[in-house]
Amino acid sequence: MDTLREGQKIWVEQADGSRRAGIFVSVAEATWFGGAPGAYVVYPDTRSGEEVEIMRIVPRDD
Repeated sequence: MDTLREGQKIWVEQADGSRRAGIFVSVAEATWFGGAPGAYVVYPDTRSGEEVEIMRIVPRDD
């Protein structure tokens, strides 16, 4: 995967297989409890954000 940068347009893969447009914010810090590496993203359509598994992120070309 390409190196993600702050403000980059991305797709976030959803549980149902669809993609949602988002903006990459930063890599999430590792936790004591392990788990997959994460990233913080924001969604322009709702102005909300969340932490997602980084493997669910795909760079956009638009």
